Amino acid sequence: MLQIDTWKRVLIWLVCVIGLILALPNAFYTRVEQSKDAKAAIELGIDTPEMQAEAAQWPNWLPSSLVNLGLDLRGGAHLLAEVQVGDVYESRMEAMWPEIRDALRDERATVGTIRKQESAPDEIRVRISQPEGMSRALEVVRGLARQVQTLTGVGATDIEARAEGDTIVVQLSEAEKLATDDRTVRQSLEIVRRRIDEVGTREPTIQRQGADRILIQVPGIGSAGELKEIIGTTAQLTFNPVVGRGTNPDAVPGIGEQVLPSIDETGLFYTVEAAPVVTGEELVDAQPAFDQNGRPAVSFRFNTSGARKFGDYTLENIGQPFAIILDDEVISAPVIQSHIPGGSGIITGNFTVEESTNLAVLLRAGALPAGLEFLEERTIGPELGQDSIDAGKVATIVAFVAVLAFMALSYGLFGLFANIALIINVGLLFGLLSLIGATLTLPGIAGIVLTVGMAVDANVLIFERIREELKSARGPARAIELGYEKALSAILDANVTTFITAVILFAMGSGPVRGFAITLGLGILTSVFTAIFVTRLMIVIWFERRRPKTIEV
Repeated sequence: MLQIDTWKRVLIWLVCVIGLILALPNAFYTRVEQSKDAKAAIELGIDTPEMQAEAAQWPNWLPSSLVNLGLDLRGGAHLLAEVQVGDVYESRMEAMWPEIRDALRDERATVGTIRKQESAPDEIRVRISQPEGMSRALEVVRGLARQVQTLTGVGATDIEARAEGDTIVVQLSEAEKLATDDRTVRQSLEIVRRRIDEVGTREPTIQRQGADRILIQVPGIGSAGELKEIIGTTAQLTFNPVVGRGTNPDAVPGIGEQVLPSIDETGLFYTVEAAPVVTGEELVDAQPAFDQNGRPAVSFRFNTSGARKFGDYTLENIGQPFAIILDDEVISAPVIQSHIPGGSGIITGNFTVEESTNLAVLLRAGALPAGLEFLEERTIGPELGQDSIDAGKVATIVAFVAVLAFMALSYGLFGLFANIALIINVGLLFGLLSLIGATLTLPGIAGIVLTVGMAVDANVLIFERIREELKSARGPARAIELGYEKALSAILDANVTTFITAVILFAMGSGPVRGFAITLGLGILTSVFTAIFVTRLMIVIWFERRRPKTIEV
C-alpha cells in the first residue's frame, strides 16, 4: 500500500519551503538591490525618510542572497594580462649586489679591489683586480646561495657563479627562475584580486592562464580602461609600531596614531603609530618557512635602506610588538624577540602551513612585482547583457510552457502533479544557486533550459511504468507503488551518468563551461528530488483523500 511516514512528509515540504524562500529574492531583484543600497547609505549616515522607507521594503529576517549575473549578462570588462616576469630578475640582482659586495670586501687581501661592470639585467658582473684569487672569490659568492625547493624535492641553489677571465658572472639558476616566475604570477594574481575586491564588484573572474598570463573579467565595470585604472592603483604595505590594542573600534587615537582592524581576528583593533618604520616598497622577498621548533612561519627580507631602518628599530624595541599593515588592515602583529640585523627576519605565530603561505603572499602583495602587459581588452555593454537575459527568459518560458502542456495533455491529473513539481524544481534550483553564490552566465541559462526539459524525464518513466502495471489488472494503489519502485533504478542510472558528466565539465572546464556544468548538476539533483519525493507525496495525498477505484494515467 502507498504510505509515507509523517516525518518524511514534513521533511519533504520543509526542503521545498526553504528552497523557495532562498529563491524569493531573485523574484524581487531590484527591490533587494535598492534595499541594500539604502541600508548601506543609512550606515554611512544618510538616513533620509526616503532611504529608511526603501530599506524597510525588504525585511532583515528574509534571505537576501541573489544569483550573481556573469559578464555576458550584466556587462563589464574583460582583460587578458601578461606578467612581465623578466622584470623581477633585474630587481633580484640589484638587491643581491650589496651582499656580494660586502662578502668580497672581506676577502680583499685575496681578490683585491672589486668593481661592478655593465651587464645584462638578469646578471651581475664583478671585476676583481687579483685574478689569482678567483677560486676564492667564486667560493665566497657561491656561499651566498640559498636552497630552492623544486617540484622533485631536490634542493637546487638560487644563484650560479662562474668566472670569465678576471670577472665573476652571477646569474639566477634555472630552478630559481622557474620558482620566481611562479611566485611572481601568483603574487600578481593576489594583488589584482585584492584591488578588484576593494571596489566591491560582484563575482569577478580572476584566474591564471598558462605560465604567465592572468584572465580578468569583472561584471559591472564601465570599461576596460576603468578596470585597468583599478588594477594600476598602489596597495599600501607598511610596518608600524604598535601603541596598544583593544576591542573598541571607536577608540580615540593620540596625535600621530590611528586605529586599524585586525584582518583575521574579528573584533580586535590595533592602535599604531601613523608613521611607518619601513614600507612595502623596501621589502625584497617573503617566503613561507619554519621556525627552530618546526612550526610554520614566514621569512622576509628588506633591501639595503629598509634593512638599516628595520635593524635600528628592532635593536631599540626588543619585546615590543610591531604591526604589518596591508590596505589599512593589520595582517600580523609579531613581538620583536631580538635585534634583527641584515634586513632578514622571521614572523612566528599560530600559523598552519597554508596560513603561512598566504601570509607570505600578502606580504609580497604591497605592489605589483612586475609590469602587466594587456594583450586583450574588451568591454561588454549592459545592453548586450540585457538582450541575452531577455533571450534566455523567452527560451526558458517557451520550454516551460511546452513541457507543462505536454505533461498535462499526456498524463492528465498526474501530469498536473508533475507540472507543480517542475515549478518547485526551478524554484529549488534558483534557491541553491543563490545559497552558494553562483554566477549565472548565458551557458548557465542554457543549463536551466535543459534542466526544464529533462526534469520531467523521471516522471515520464514512472507514469509509463504505472500504465503498464494497470494493464496487468493490478489495483491503483499497487500500480502506483510498483511504478515508483521499478522505475527507480532506471532514473538513478540515467541521472548519475549525467551528473558525472556535469562534474567532469566543472572540473576540467573554465568560465562559461563551468557555468553550464553548475546549473546542469544542480538541476539534476533538484529534478531527482522533485520526481521521486515531491510528485509521489502529492499523488499519495491525493489518493488518500479521494480513494479512487480506478485511475487514468
